Amino acid sequence: MVREVTEGEFNDYLHLSGKVETGVIVQVSALETGIVDRKLMEEGAMVNEGDVILILRNPLLRQQILDSESQLAERQNMLRDTELAMEKERLQVKRDILAARTELNRKRRVADQQKSLLEENLTSREQYLTAKEDYELARESLTLLEDRLRQDSAYRSVQVAMMRESLHNMQENFMLVRQRADNLNVRAAHSGQLGSLTAEIGQNISAGQQVGQINILDNFKLTVLIDEHYIDRVEPGLSGKASRQGKEFGVTVSKVYPEVVNGQFKADLAITGTSPEKPRVGQSYPVDIQLGSPVKAVMIDKGSFFQSSGGKYVYVMSADGKSAEKRQVKLGRRNPRYYEVLEGLDPGEKVIVSSYNDFGEADRLKIKY
Repeated sequence: MVREVTEGEFNDYLHLSGKVETGVIVQVSALETGIVDRKLMEEGAMVNEGDVILILRNPLLRQQILDSESQLAERQNMLRDTELAMEKERLQVKRDILAARTELNRKRRVADQQKSLLEENLTSREQYLTAKEDYELARESLTLLEDRLRQDSAYRSVQVAMMRESLHNMQENFMLVRQRADNLNVRAAHSGQLGSLTAEIGQNISAGQQVGQINILDNFKLTVLIDEHYIDRVEPGLSGKASRQGKEFGVTVSKVYPEVVNGQFKADLAITGTSPEKPRVGQSYPVDIQLGSPVKAVMIDKGSFFQSSGGKYVYVMSADGKSAEKRQVKLGRRNPRYYEVLEGLDPGEKVIVSSYNDFGEADRLKIKY
């Protein structure tokens, strides 16, 4: 394939394919391990924050809930039984104290009576001492019962407080287990459009596993993949245009990613001015990014010769078209249609721009028609 070297306005731009993405993506992840039981939403559906997207089932978690309920009920019954037993014991001690006080009053009266009789020599000293000892014993017994009541009261208060705290902890643990059961409902964390949903009925989902994403529809962007040849020339702030259904809208390079993968790097483009109507995530838009201002230059059509020669030489056709001579050239910038020629070619000359793979190291070619 032969093309003529021309001179004209060289427009320094890139022609790319931009993919529509949302500026903010919220992951949908499972909080609990389970098996997908039902799918309530499909990809593309509009969801509100809190909407249930998937319902998981986890028989083991259900058993844990039943066990927690049983343990909680058992602990509540134990606490009630303990409180009843302690109250019964407290009442019994109080009855014992009442009886001891009554007995003390009786012993005191007898001791006082024996003392008066002893002073009048109407009773023996032994009877008086016996009455006095009985009175002192009754007083000591009452003191012991009162001390026991105080100690039992303090012990009961500590024991009941500990049991109630333990019960409270079990109630909180039960609420957490019940909350885990609610976590089997995988919910939308944000309002938007449900994007990719990878979970299928019967699939085993692990806790923390991403099962989909929600696209926030109020902040679109375009992403493009660019040849690494331009990595030093593409930077944030460059402007361009994209088109969709015959309409054009402005774009600006907002972010350039430094990683190069398979000879390409990624850039984000922000949409400026009027946005396209009803954009869909994943749609492709033709995009032109302006790298520099148009300048007058000598140009040669793009072709597969570049892969063969690396742009260091070309085969220039003779005036009569019967031969072609290998010539060293220096190429500059490129756009989707042309290479900029810096040295080695003049306007009007004709150059072979197809592949040179079959030419070997030949300096001169004979052209046969």
